[in-house]
Amino acid sequence: MKTNPHILIVDDEPNIVMSLEFLMRKAGYQVSIARNGTEALEAIARTPFALLLLDIMMPDVDGYQVCRAVRAHPRQPDTRVVFLSAKSKEADVQRGYEAGADLYLTKPFSTRQLMEKIKELLTTDIP
Repeated sequence: MKTNPHILIVDDEPNIVMSLEFLMRKAGYQVSIARNGTEALEAIARTPFALLLLDIMMPDVDGYQVCRAVRAHPRQPDTRVVFLSAKSKEADVQRGYEAGADLYLTKPFSTRQLMEKIKELLTTDIP
């Protein structure tokens, strides 16, 4: 029996977490939540995830650091990382991809586009 992909939502903004959690569960994904970078690192150490929805600006460990930790973690080799950030300068986007992101979307984002991209990321093979 195939289990639904497990997604970790990492954001310190409760309204964003709530809406993303609703969208992901409605689409049939398993969902875990981390409200900051430290919680995200703890979750990553315990559980392999199919995908992370990751904010960059958080009060403790930023999203770039979390992304690099996922890329370095032996239990997370195929984890996809999607940055959802208000940081929209080209240098910020470039830094996100350099940290290892599969996708970088700026806030506000289209939820329809986000769901399409997630489905795409989770159905394509790792290069």
